[in-house]
Amino acid sequence: MTDTTSPLYTPGSQEDFNRLYRDSHARILRTLVAVLGDVGTAEDCVQDAFVKAYKAWPRWKPEAPAEAWLHRIAIRVAISHRRREKLREAGALILRLGRSPSEDPADEIAGQDLIAALRRLPPDQAAAVVLRHHHGYSNREIATALGAPESTVAARLAAAKRKLRDDLGAPPPLADLDANPISGTSR
Repeated sequence: MTDTTSPLYTPGSQEDFNRLYRDSHARILRTLVAVLGDVGTAEDCVQDAFVKAYKAWPRWKPEAPAEAWLHRIAIRVAISHRRREKLREAGALILRLGRSPSEDPADEIAGQDLIAALRRLPPDQAAAVVLRHHHGYSNREIATALGAPESTVAARLAAAKRKLRDDLGAPPPLADLDANPISGTSR
């Protein structure tokens, strides 16, 4: 979403909301699949997000791009879903106390997968990474979508990059390789 000219929408217009749905549904779904790691769950959250957006459509302010506004709603729905899942997992763990949890082979396989690494990130960091690297949003567009300052977006992206590098075993950035390990000076 690097195009600075966005389609014009009228708050409350059924026709414009239908057009927004057609134009953005696939991108919103891809974002939530990347954040949540499960297509079915992402589809449910996208549906919930569009219902919330439809109810709020008459109050939408055109100061921000409509799709960024919609991404913000969808990401909040996904974050809420992940929080509820964590609570359910904690409840299940409490019920299992005394029994050893079984190892899921799918988790071992997915351990090296980018989607699994994204799921381990805090939801706000995962959303920022997906919006930047999957959709091509600028920091300003991500800030609008997430309702956060640009400096916060930059910090989230930097933190996510470090964690993903650690999780996926990526080599350090080239700048780190230029330092001479013995003298500490650059080559």
